[in-house]
Amino acid sequence: MITLLDYGAGNVRSVVNAIEKLGGTIKPVTKPSDILDADKLLFPGVGNYESMIRILNEKKYIHPLREYLEADQPFFGICLGMQALFEGSEEDFSGNESLCIFKGMVKRFKTKLAVPHIGWNGVNLKKDSPVFKNVKADAKFYFVHSYHIVPDDSSGDESVVLTTTNYDYEFVSSVQKGNIIGTQFHPEKSGTAGIKLLENFIYQKDLRAQKAIDIKGKGLSKRIIACLDVRTNDQGDLVVTKGDQYDVREKGDVRNLGKPVELARRYYEEGADEITFLNITGFRDFPLKDMPMIDVLEKTSKNVFVPLTIGGGIRDYTDSNGKTYTALDVASQYFRSGADKISIGSDAVYIAEEYLKTGKKSGKSSIEQISKVYGNQAVVISVDPQRVYVNSPEDAKKHHVIKTQFPGPDNENHCWYQCTVQGGRVTRDLDALALAKACQDLGAGEILLNCIDKDGTKSGFDLELINAVRSAVSIPVIASSGAGCEDHFAQVFEKTSAEAALAAGIFHRKQVPIQSVKDYLADRNIEVRGMI
Repeated sequence: MITLLDYGAGNVRSVVNAIEKLGGTIKPVTKPSDILDADKLLFPGVGNYESMIRILNEKKYIHPLREYLEADQPFFGICLGMQALFEGSEEDFSGNESLCIFKGMVKRFKTKLAVPHIGWNGVNLKKDSPVFKNVKADAKFYFVHSYHIVPDDSSGDESVVLTTTNYDYEFVSSVQKGNIIGTQFHPEKSGTAGIKLLENFIYQKDLRAQKAIDIKGKGLSKRIIACLDVRTNDQGDLVVTKGDQYDVREKGDVRNLGKPVELARRYYEEGADEITFLNITGFRDFPLKDMPMIDVLEKTSKNVFVPLTIGGGIRDYTDSNGKTYTALDVASQYFRSGADKISIGSDAVYIAEEYLKTGKKSGKSSIEQISKVYGNQAVVISVDPQRVYVNSPEDAKKHHVIKTQFPGPDNENHCWYQCTVQGGRVTRDLDALALAKACQDLGAGEILLNCIDKDGTKSGFDLELINAVRSAVSIPVIASSGAGCEDHFAQVFEKTSAEAALAAGIFHRKQVPIQSVKDYLADRNIEVRGMI
């Protein structure tokens, strides 16, 4: 029996699914006394530290939690659930009481690398622990965070540091003292390595120091992401489809490349580092609880233990029954159904346009509201730009113009990237760099960078676009559109600073297997995660 402390933020469905898959039984905390009655307590925290501490205080969980931990009862804190063990965070301005079990503070990354730190990274084991029993020495785990703990070991007591991880500099990625364990990474999203950690927590009777293998992790991996464009076909069935230049029809009919849940599981088993669902049908008439993508997420998360992103329909809307939902309502339902991140497309363009008019944040946009509650690492901005060729920067003074190695139809040697909305059908007077920077300011944590000119061409990613946007922001960038072979993935990682690369059609049709991409990258000494 595992007692789950779910304070209502983020995706705990994957944690529940992982525990149940391992044969464990979940008992949710519904009142403070449930914490003290627990045999083993699991605390997955996601999002914003200040929000978490405020809710724990409001629910009167702080004091029973502290009593449980001071008795050295079995505890596993994930992400914010680990950070809560310390004295406070730079992210928290509320003054609410923290747990203060360990000395030290939570601080924001100070690095020239992208923040949030998102992706698969290794760990360096600093002391023995049964939690890492039978975990491979080269295992990688999934991280998604902007803050990390800085323990204070000045008291001379035994260090609580269990593992460290390298991201520009070495930071603490997990802690343990007695039966109290915390990880900055998400084991429930870390494939078989993470599942093994949870299994050890469930079934080890004593979690205190025992001999473990020597684990020395490598650096952050480049992520390979499988994307599934999901929509209803003309018969009303939910299918995965793919088109060229955003046209998903072939001989009049919607291309059907498979069922989303089955394909997602296949990609997980083939080694995909993340899976992204892009809902390209409106589904505007459904009550929120009946949205088809909610069912897809719930079923997928039962067997897929890597991060899931969902895009499409993350906006305010009114259903056919006249009930109005905010974008935060929609996002919250997706998180509770198994999503780890949400992707905002057309709505991000409109939000950025309004922000750029005044330079002031309203606090009411979907980007601001969702990132405030769930953290900026949970918000991905999906950008759909196309090239506009000009003879010189003077011809487009309002926009970020680059010199291109690929001249336009009239031999123009400059271009800018015009944002589009509504699936690329409508253009806006806004360029991709301005959009990316504005959305970063508003709280987004990642950019999914598509390219209409490259989509479906299999001619490689638009490296000029990727370099331009990546140099304009400090958050991670996912390259998308144009992949046709393994070497295209190598090019994007060797010639740009993109943190991840995404593909769809070539994976759906098995023209380029995911493992072939990873093998090719490994042969080029590009760091990747091995098979699950």
